[in-house]
Amino acid sequence: MTDLIAVVGATGTGKSDLGIAIAERLRAAGRDAEIVNADAMQLYRGMDIGTAKLTPAERRSIPHHQLDVLAVTDEASVAAYQRDARADVAAIQERGGVAVLVGGSGLYVSAVLFDLAFPGTDPELRARLEREHEELGPGLLLERLRSLDPAAAATIDARNPRRLIRALEIASRSEVVTPSLPSAPRAWRPARILHLHRDRAQLVEALHDRAARMFAAGLVDEVRALRDQGLEEGRTARAAIGYSQALEVLHGTATVEQAVEATGVATRKYARRQVSWFRRYADAEVLDVTGADRAALTDAARRIVP
Repeated sequence: MTDLIAVVGATGTGKSDLGIAIAERLRAAGRDAEIVNADAMQLYRGMDIGTAKLTPAERRSIPHHQLDVLAVTDEASVAAYQRDARADVAAIQERGGVAVLVGGSGLYVSAVLFDLAFPGTDPELRARLEREHEELGPGLLLERLRSLDPAAAATIDARNPRRLIRALEIASRSEVVTPSLPSAPRAWRPARILHLHRDRAQLVEALHDRAARMFAAGLVDEVRALRDQGLEEGRTARAAIGYSQALEVLHGTATVEQAVEATGVATRKYARRQVSWFRRYADAEVLDVTGADRAALTDAARRIVP
């Protein structure tokens, strides 16, 4: 049994439940096991309902790492996450335990599993690019990106200022970086990768229901409290799916019903990107979890950890 297990897949496939079940099976078999979060939005304190973060009770006394480590005003950095999450994995392994990496943020998962390099930030360059974007708009920056990195320019969403500016910041610097998954990535350490797959029709229905449940569970109130903590000043947190829609409700530009629908649509689009990303994990074991509830995922863990 490897001492690094990754549970990956699209939103709504049951990754958290399976991760807990695997960790409990390992502990029952006499191996210590701890979970390392690989969901970028679960890094944020207070972002609980909209990220489907497990409650302390649902964590079943299993240590979790990389949860609640950022304020909503902080900008998430995959480079910082790679450094910190790998340190967590290494520490767990040094203690003789198994690290269970759980999440669906493709680049964050890959940053731990594979040898990917990420540049740091250049505050002066970033500030200059932000001023240029504000004064001149995205067109000029996109043209500059095309001249420096045509591949990045071809895939960037120019309507997303944060991503456009970050891509141009990276392209403008001299470091050799790999901000996307290579066709044949080299493993950081030996790992067993479990890719959860759910039938698309069932997943689409589940994601709409998930959005409705989050708003019914008080997502707007959660966002109202986070807004008082500076959510709208945060570059990354304010754009999270569900949170940006809840902010529209608070601004009076959308009803709750419209926000639920918009969240469902955005989540389905995100899930498609996740499926495409994890499909490229050639060595992953694909687990069909169509129709699986928590009990079925517990049964799956018994097969994974005999």
